[in-house]
Amino acid sequence: MNKGCFIGVGVGPGDPELLTLKAVREILAADVIAYLSNTQGQSQAKQIACLAIKQLTAEVPELAVVMPMSNDRQAANEAYDRAAEEITGYLSRGKTVVFLCEGDPLFFGSFAYLLERLQIDFNCRVVPGISSVNASAAAFTHPLIEQQESLAIVSGRHSDARIEQALREHDSVVIMKAGRSRRRLLSLLTKTGRKHEARYGEYIGRDNQWLCSSVEELTDEAGPYFSLFIITREREEL
Repeated sequence: MNKGCFIGVGVGPGDPELLTLKAVREILAADVIAYLSNTQGQSQAKQIACLAIKQLTAEVPELAVVMPMSNDRQAANEAYDRAAEEITGYLSRGKTVVFLCEGDPLFFGSFAYLLERLQIDFNCRVVPGISSVNASAAAFTHPLIEQQESLAIVSGRHSDARIEQALREHDSVVIMKAGRSRRRLLSLLTKTGRKHEARYGEYIGRDNQWLCSSVEELTDEAGPYFSLFIITREREEL
């Protein structure tokens, strides 16, 4: 039986113009376009890929993977299991299924959970996308790492001890998914003496992007899921 191909396509953090040429080519060649959506049928990844989708000359089947917005991993795994079964149906018929993924498919990407379910039986490929880390550095027009500096990327969901260790040991630190833990993270930045080196951003690359170059201005209130801190050492001018 001819088997198809499952392709994870990174569409970047939010700006439709940050799609790569390869991402556009794969979308236009897809037999099926899949993406995560909320219970209302809205998909951020599909919205980001709008410039490519508008170029389609024929109607292409879409597969919306409805993901519950909760911390219940069992519910999430059940959604991925159902999606993998549906995608398997297409792949078994030789179809090419493109899965649109915000940012990069293998960097905090939902594609990874489908990949581990499908790659044993089917050919899988990945088109990398621009991550929010890179897009944030560009938005601030600030170098993320230089020369022999070290870089750590951690989640705001990590323990205080783990985040504090990263802040003390690395020159540059990016704290992803920072919003819900913002109060705790600001306290850790103060404790490690790095608050003055921090920048904070929300919804990078989207219409409602918000940047804060001085976190002293931030309140202790929780922020959105799509937010991050970038902390870099003060550098000597050349």
